[in-house]
Amino acid sequence: MRDNVLSLRPLIVATGLVLTALAAPAHAFSDDEARRAILDLRQQVQQQNEQSQRAKLQLADQIQALQQEVAQLRDQLELVSRQQPSAKPGGAGGSANPPGASAGDPQEQAAYDGAIDLFRKGQYKDASESLAAFTALYPASQLAPSAQFYLGSSRYALKDFKGAIDQLNAMVQKSPDNARAPDALLVIAGSQIELNNRAGAKTTLQRIVRDYPTTPAAGTAKSRLQLLQ
Repeated sequence: MRDNVLSLRPLIVATGLVLTALAAPAHAFSDDEARRAILDLRQQVQQQNEQSQRAKLQLADQIQALQQEVAQLRDQLELVSRQQPSAKPGGAGGSANPPGASAGDPQEQAAYDGAIDLFRKGQYKDASESLAAFTALYPASQLAPSAQFYLGSSRYALKDFKGAIDQLNAMVQKSPDNARAPDALLVIAGSQIELNNRAGAKTTLQRIVRDYPTTPAAGTAKSRLQLLQ
């Protein structure tokens, strides 16, 4: 029996060597496939990272461009709100008073002129208080719509954007045909942009183009609408 086992030993050893030889190429092939898969995965991840980085840079450029455009709009709207009003009654467009409007009461006219003088000097807090007092004392005055416009503009200059919107909306609703109505809507749109209400700003600018198509404010509104697309 022992002799039989000894005689079989070379066969067993040979068989083992053959199996090892057969298994080795398969094992090596598996490692190569794994390496290629890892390399492919690394390449895909790198490409995705590069694409993501490019997308981030493009988005940053777009945001920067929009911020610059909004800053330009803010500057232009501030110029509108700071336009020096004329004290002459009957002026058109950029005058403080609507056409044909003047106060019959000298005290009323003096109160209005004093408030407007504060606005002209850039003393917006004092102007806001004086204009609010004027509109409360003389709500039916022919000068009231103009006073409301400069009251809203003063609040815009003070960065009270919600207050500016409320005041100017009331002015436009009460006096839609006033010469300052389209300018009031332009300041409203600027306030809405400051409050990150782009949808509201677009609606307001579209209203200017629709309701006041021949005014300078309409031209400004059209260019601002292109920036907000």
